[in-house]
Amino acid sequence: MKSKIKVYLQYPWKFPDSPYYKYIIDNPPKGIEYLNKKKREGVITNKNLFWISNFLKRNVRRFITLFRLSIPNSHFSPKENYDLIHCAHCLSKNVDKPWVADFEGAWQMYVGKKTKKSKEKIKNILNSDNCKKIMPWTEKTKKDILEEFPEIEDKVEVVYPAVPLQKLNKKNSKKITILYATRYFWIKGGIVALEVFRKIKEKYDVNLVFISDVPENIKMKYADIEILNLMPQEELFDYYSKADIFFYPSLVDTFGFALLEAMSFGLPVVTINTDQTKTRNEIIKNNENGLIFDVPHQINYYKLTEKEIVNKLVKSLSKLIEDKKLRNKMSKNCIKEISSGKFSLKERNKKLKRIYEEALK
Repeated sequence: MKSKIKVYLQYPWKFPDSPYYKYIIDNPPKGIEYLNKKKREGVITNKNLFWISNFLKRNVRRFITLFRLSIPNSHFSPKENYDLIHCAHCLSKNVDKPWVADFEGAWQMYVGKKTKKSKEKIKNILNSDNCKKIMPWTEKTKKDILEEFPEIEDKVEVVYPAVPLQKLNKKNSKKITILYATRYFWIKGGIVALEVFRKIKEKYDVNLVFISDVPENIKMKYADIEILNLMPQEELFDYYSKADIFFYPSLVDTFGFALLEAMSFGLPVVTINTDQTKTRNEIIKNNENGLIFDVPHQINYYKLTEKEIVNKLVKSLSKLIEDKKLRNKMSKNCIKEISSGKFSLKERNKKLKRIYEEALK
């Protein structure tokens, strides 16, 4: 019997704050065993731990920037009984084992601002014999990496993230439910979303579910909308299962895992594409699995100055609220993409297994 390939997951932080690795660990490719799995439960939903984690990361980066440091985001993995290393958003310093690395964004290769010296160090790491494959999450990230390091083109291959298709429950309520859920209220368009919800509430008899880390003064200002705090994924997914539309006017995203998770419940998505969400068009196709429009200018995260955007989002939501046939069509397309498309476990695992096997040759 052929033994499993043992893969050590190397993280840049003690608590990796991404569902990407939870879904890899929970749904591994056949014949693959992942090591270093403790405390790798996906995103942080505990409000205090979430605040502490972001505070530490933010201030480490500020310290490095203050002293004008720039170093490769590379780490040593311990010498254990494994076959290769899968680096999570980072590079490897190991010279005794082959390794691969995935990246949500090209910027994750650096700690601090990029310099000529740090770029040269990263170039040497990427050109090393032990570096077998760089796996950007999207075509946009692949393009960014190759613009900096064109000499590693043969080592770069897009491996889209994947999520499992969720059990689809028959909804009991005749009312349409619209869900907004995110952990980063300000940069994920929270103020815009609340204003849109207020206008939708005036126009339609629908259920509105708003889940985020909303400041208390904002909650008071929008007291007419029920706002829920961050919650564990199991509870959050219960809200997904009861929703009809996922509303995600996020202003900043390197990827946007919430989009995949919504699609895994068959939820059409209403969203926007900004200059800081350049991968979103790889996930949401207008009039196929959601409604999306471009915002060609910078948006102020903290002030509601975008009345035109609010009105366009209200119009998009109204279109889905009023057109059940369109909602059903989009829902089926979402399910198809997650069950057998580029964001399916089948496609991701097929690529990962091949890449791991090739890395060991």
